[in-house]
This record gives sequence, structure tokens and C-alpha cells, in this order.
Amino acid sequence: MNLFTIAWKSVRQRSLASGLTALSIALGVMLMVLVLVISGAIEQAFNQRSVGYDLIVGPKGSDLQLVLSSVYRVQPPIENLPYMYLTQLKKDKRITTAVPLAFGDVTEQGAFPIVGTTSEYFENDYAPGFSFSIRGERMQKLFDSIIGAEVARQNGWDIGSKFTIKHGGADSEKIHDEQFTVVAVLAPTGTANDRSVFLNLDGFYAIDGHEKPIDEIEKRLKDFYAGEPETLATALGQLEQVRVKQKSLPPAEGGGAGKLPPVTYDSPDAMKEVTAVFVKTRSAFDAINLQGDLKKGFQAMAVNPVRPIQRLMENVLGNIQKALVVLTAMIIAVSGVSIFVSIYNSMSDRRREIGIMRALGAQRTSVFAIIVAESAVLCLGGGMFGWLAGHGIAVLASPTISARTGLLLNPWSVNSWEFVLFPLLLVLAVLVGFLPAMTAYRTNVADALQG
Repeated sequence: MNLFTIAWKSVRQRSLASGLTALSIALGVMLMVLVLVISGAIEQAFNQRSVGYDLIVGPKGSDLQLVLSSVYRVQPPIENLPYMYLTQLKKDKRITTAVPLAFGDVTEQGAFPIVGTTSEYFENDYAPGFSFSIRGERMQKLFDSIIGAEVARQNGWDIGSKFTIKHGGADSEKIHDEQFTVVAVLAPTGTANDRSVFLNLDGFYAIDGHEKPIDEIEKRLKDFYAGEPETLATALGQLEQVRVKQKSLPPAEGGGAGKLPPVTYDSPDAMKEVTAVFVKTRSAFDAINLQGDLKKGFQAMAVNPVRPIQRLMENVLGNIQKALVVLTAMIIAVSGVSIFVSIYNSMSDRRREIGIMRALGAQRTSVFAIIVAESAVLCLGGGMFGWLAGHGIAVLASPTISARTGLLLNPWSVNSWEFVLFPLLLVLAVLVGFLPAMTAYRTNVADALQG
């Protein structure tokens, strides 16, 4: 009979006390596993290159907000850029691809973010080396749409489904009259695309209420193109044509100029706006060069989509993860103390048992090893139960977490920290079992049998 068999029999004799002490270890390990699984999902979501582009061009402001709004769609956009600026970017010889995106609305059902874009968005990789897999057709008609896998799952939508959208955000009560039709469904990507609904950019412009007053557009264009008189003159000329057209319309109720027609694909470029532009350049040098040029100006900025997220991970999320790991480690350490107390307190009741073992020929070192083995059985057994429980809870909770946060959890993925968890539990077992084992080691056989 080996030491661990004897230790296991001893543990079973005190099943209630042993079970409670092992449970305390299990709870600590379970919490640590859940922290590691969730933090691993966050790290994967934010550290992977979730966009297969070199730069994101948007209005001047926070680079982090630009990335979070355009790539991850968890922040409101900063502002808009004139559509004419997109045309200028496409003419830049350093740029090979410039894909526009327009944000601002959500679906009435599920409040999923709306992304106005072109078919070119789906012709490029959504991440380096990963292309879209689409079931259905391209967006051809004005109110066609393509939906992400998570949108389809949660809303129960498929090809042919029709839906409406809300203006301005999830808290808005204004429902647009336009009805959109799903023409394709994306395969899961593990990115924010799974939680997005894509509209034909021309259809996005055609939504009633997306047009802005000409005076407001004119002021913004004058500010944006203050240093480009020729481009500004072209833009103002287009706006003047719209004014002339507006005057020819029937007067609005209560007098005044007629209501502007919705902005559509055949509207002048000066009337349109985009929120961000995903850009691919000919080389890494061109990307750095373009980013530097835009930084000097006042119109827009170009952001590497990886660096702001790396800062976020290092400065904020990384520290939170470390704090949670330290907290759960402290819980496990406290659980180890409970094992120490349980075994140490049992020593007085087991003096006769230890004395009999010694009288039958057991060496002091063997008694010492049995007590340490008991501690190891409790620590490692509780740890294994906690590890399985942690991943089991992650399996059950992953659909809900994915639905609420968009994080795609792999509940059975093993974090590198987990590889050292059980060796550390073994060290903890030796430490908490050492003093009770020394008590058993020093037990006097005659006194123990006499008692």
C-alpha cells in the first residue's frame, strides 16, 4: 500500500472536513480559471489584428475612440468626413484600397450596429490571411443588407428576412420607415463583424433623416477645405445646385423652402459624409508616410489599428487582469490555510493512530510523508475539481457572454497560467502540510499509545 493510498483512506475517514477544505481550494481555482478564460477572450479579441488594413482614416480626435468605433463598434464615432475626402484619398498613389464606412444607427431588434459600406469591404480580408465566407448574394439593390453570424443567430434572421432600424443609437425611439432585406449572412469571424448589420452605402444615404441642412454642410466644408480653395469651390458649387433644386420644390408646411430630398446615390458628393475609411497602402513605408502627412494637417488623422489597442491592453486591461489573478491567488492561499488548520487540528485526534503506525514499524519519514500526501490530495483534488468546474461554467455561460458582449469564448482553451497552476498547488500542499507533518514526525510512540 503506497503513501497516497494511505493518505486517501485517511482523508475519507474525515470526509466532511476534508470535503469542505478541498471545496475552498476548488472555489479559488474555479474563479481563477474563469478569470483566465474571460481575460484570454478579451486579449484575443483586442490583440488580434481584427482589421486587415494598414490604416484607419477618420476625423481628428482620439485614436483609440476611432479604432473602438470603427473596428470594434463599441464606441460612438468621433465625427464624419466629407465624402469628397474619400475621393481624394483614392487618388493618392500611396493608397491601393480605400473602403468607406458610415455609422450612426442600430437595428430595431437587438440594437446591433449599422454599418454603411460598399461591396469592396467584403472583397478584402477582415484580418490578415482571413477572408469573408458569405452565404447569399452581393448587395445590389438600395435597401439590401448583409448580416453577421451573431445577428442572424440572436434575431433568428436569414436570407429574405426584413427589418427596420432606429436612428442614432439603442436609446433612440425614432424608427426609420425604410425596410431592409437580408440578402446574405456572414460565417462567424470572431470579430465585431459578427455583431454588425451592413447596408449598401447608397441605401444608408437614402434613409430619411440622414440628410443635413445645407447651411450646416456648407460651414463644415468651409472649415474642412479652408486650405484647398479649388476643392472648396467645387463643393460649394454642388451645394448651390441643391439650393436651386430646393427652391423649385413645393413650399414646406408653414411656409419656407421646400423639404430637401433624401441624399441618394445620385446626390452630389458634397452632400454625403463617411465616418471612417479603411486604407491599404502599397508598403509599410507608405503607411508611415501617409500617417505623418495627415498628422501635420487639420483635416483628418490616420491611425494604425493595432497600436491604440496595445496601449489599452498594457495600461488598462492588462493591469485589471493581473489584479484579478492576484486576487484569486490570494483566495487559493487562504484556502490553503484552511487545509493547514484542518490537518493540524486533526493531529491531536490522530496521536494514537500515528503511535500504532510507528509501533507497527512505520518510519518517522513515512509518517511525515503520509501527512504531506494528505495535504497534496486535498490541494490537487480540490484544484482538479475547481479546474473542471471553471471550464464547465465557461461552457454553459459562453453563449450568454457572447450574446451580451460579442466576445467569442473558447471555454476549453488553456491559458499559459494554467500550466503552472497545479505545480504551484503542489508547492502550496507541501507548505501547508509541513508543520502538521512535523508534529506527526515528532510524536512519541509511548506517549501516543498511552494516551
